[in-house]
Amino acid sequence: MGSPRPSLPTEPVRLQRYLAACGLGSRRACESLIARGIVCVDGRVIDTPGYRVDPAKETVSVRGRTVCPQQIVFLALHKPRDIISTVRDPQRRRTLLDLVPDRFGRLYPVGRLDRDTEGLILLTNDGDFAHRLMHPRHHVPKVYHLWVSKPLSPENRQSIMKGVKDRGELLRALSVQTVAGGRHRYEVTLGEGRNRHIRRLVETFGIRVVRLKRVSIGPLQLGRLSSGSWRELRPDEVNRLMAAAREA
Repeated sequence: MGSPRPSLPTEPVRLQRYLAACGLGSRRACESLIARGIVCVDGRVIDTPGYRVDPAKETVSVRGRTVCPQQIVFLALHKPRDIISTVRDPQRRRTLLDLVPDRFGRLYPVGRLDRDTEGLILLTNDGDFAHRLMHPRHHVPKVYHLWVSKPLSPENRQSIMKGVKDRGELLRALSVQTVAGGRHRYEVTLGEGRNRHIRRLVETFGIRVVRLKRVSIGPLQLGRLSSGSWRELRPDEVNRLMAAAREA
């Protein structure tokens, strides 16, 4: 496994970029913190995002607490079923953070998988990275393996790709392909993901989802990563994910 990539500005940078490097969210979220007047540089409130901070000479604080850049972490995790895709759960059910070491500090999931869905999910403390991959404009494709209670008819598959309205939303998939050797098993590619997207699509036809597993996000494959296990992403994998977000 590779080492976390440091993100330590060595020259004056825009304040929102510095805050994002400190793990306080995407640059847009950090702009909101600045606008709220809770960010100080050397004790002086700064409420304009264009301010350039010099990390070597100035101290930045948020709500009175000094903040410093973190080492940036990118993890791929094979989420098992019955794990909640949040960092904390009021009902005290197991979450993604229960599966990774505490030494990585505060991490956030890039998107979500519902409780009953397993497979590939990303964790990071890089707000910009998470924001870019999740932004609806980018539509980074995600591939799932789907097991259902009975076969999807050609008409079902055509409707899934054309689009089905459910609860005021238009749900659709980019492709639906049969997986060889699998009983009622399909590979479904989504360009965007809404809450319980595939499950809602299939249930429209009165078909029950038996199992759902995400096997890729853009160019990143789940591969042989076992259920409940994680690994750090290599720099080239991070670069390819970001390139996929730019191209999508």
